[in-house]
Amino acid sequence: MGKARHREQTNGQLELVGVMGNGVVNVVIGTPIHRAGAYVLDRFLANQKEIQQKSPSSELVLATVEHDFADELEALLSSLGIRGKVLRYQTVRPYHAQSRVWGIVCGREAIRQYMLSQAEAQYLLCLDADMTYDPDIIEIMEREIQGYDVVYSGSPLRDLGIALAGTGCCMLTVAVLEEVGFRCLEFKNGVVISEDNLLELDLIRSGKRIKKGFFLAISHYENENLVKSIGPQRVGLYRRVTHSAFVRRVLIQASIALKHNVGWWLLTLEYRLLGAMRSIPVFPKRR
Repeated sequence: MGKARHREQTNGQLELVGVMGNGVVNVVIGTPIHRAGAYVLDRFLANQKEIQQKSPSSELVLATVEHDFADELEALLSSLGIRGKVLRYQTVRPYHAQSRVWGIVCGREAIRQYMLSQAEAQYLLCLDADMTYDPDIIEIMEREIQGYDVVYSGSPLRDLGIALAGTGCCMLTVAVLEEVGFRCLEFKNGVVISEDNLLELDLIRSGKRIKKGFFLAISHYENENLVKSIGPQRVGLYRRVTHSAFVRRVLIQASIALKHNVGWWLLTLEYRLLGAMRSIPVFPKRR
């Protein structure tokens, strides 16, 4: 694997630095990252090295707005022998916007633009830097995406429950990325509709073939010591219904119209009810 450093400017905003690899790149693994959220960076990069050893035609692309952090990331990729690049980008948002989600969205969009500049790359695999994944993730996701435009593999949520869709583990074809981008909405009341939801809405509206399931093992770190994990499993009837294209489209569109995250409110309500039901004592039947 070659380790030549390089820098180049693209459309005046992105600066690429990183480790060059030999051969064709078929899958780009894209991850926005910032220093405060990189509390398990050592585990994430060790996991990425395992993934790359299993799938040598992949490339890790990290995106950050912190230029000093980009230098550190470049050095880490080089020292670990990971084929990858670091994108430096700018966060662009409306004057009233306060949410940190904008930084994540602009990072994902920078990765999308980079992906489209690579002639050989066929898939973008969106991952998060606070998660670790089955080292065979690329083989698994490439198998599952056959006949589809987008594949989601469910992951544990930081706060509660699990997500069956989202950019924590999502593979998209290059053809899809030519049609849809990453964006978010933040209303003046502070409510944010994230890029996960708007990406899903755009995919549904454009009639893309979407597959959802729990295809691989994923661990989500809430901090350095607390981790939630999930493994491959069947999708039950309840989640098949609530995560269907029709229901998701209604929920996301309602969230936009009401300027309130209806889907998250319902999920929170669901887990409160489940918690209340678990606390109700069960009395034995009288004979």
